[in-house]
Amino acid sequence: MSLSSRFCLPTACLLLAATASAAHAADAPAAKPDLAALIECRGREADFAALQPVLADPLKAIALGWRPLPQGNLFMTEYALNTPITVFGHPSSQIAFSGPSVMAILDLPDPRPLARQLTLEEGVDTPEKVMYGREVLSQDTTDPRTGEPMIESIVLSVSNVKSHPGKTLAGCSYSLDLPEEAEPETPDAPAPAPAAPVKAPAGGH
Repeated sequence: MSLSSRFCLPTACLLLAATASAAHAADAPAAKPDLAALIECRGREADFAALQPVLADPLKAIALGWRPLPQGNLFMTEYALNTPITVFGHPSSQIAFSGPSVMAILDLPDPRPLARQLTLEEGVDTPEKVMYGREVLSQDTTDPRTGEPMIESIVLSVSNVKSHPGKTLAGCSYSLDLPEEAEPETPDAPAPAPAAPVKAPAGGH
């Protein structure tokens, strides 16, 4: 066997190494999202949008250490975390997504103390339903896909839900909204035309 068949030339070795590195990079899992930052409204809408492929593919969620849970609430997709996180000073091993929101499910039977801690505004407060929130960001931006002017809105919220008795849902919603259009000014109504004088009939007295 010749030396050339046993050992690659330097250029060939470099090409093989580069190919192997590229293949490894393609197979490597994406960086884990900072769930605590997203839940505590320390992320941005683009960070939340980057999670959509994970939410659409259970295998990608499992690769991140999220175990899909049976859907106990039709409006939420839930995951158990292999590695618990700490949000708002409380540990959590369960998260939920609902529309533009990501939330931690906390072992807090009453959401009100946490809402007061976070200086949230009352939305609903009844014996059955509690919902507090506060907009932490409203900023002009553009849609990265279309370049259209948008408003980036980030809202912090704390609430409860009947499907999870004895629990508090705390998290953040991220959205891109169209700017509110200015209401068109109503033109002044024209003054009514003066009435034409009434003529007396010919030959009348």
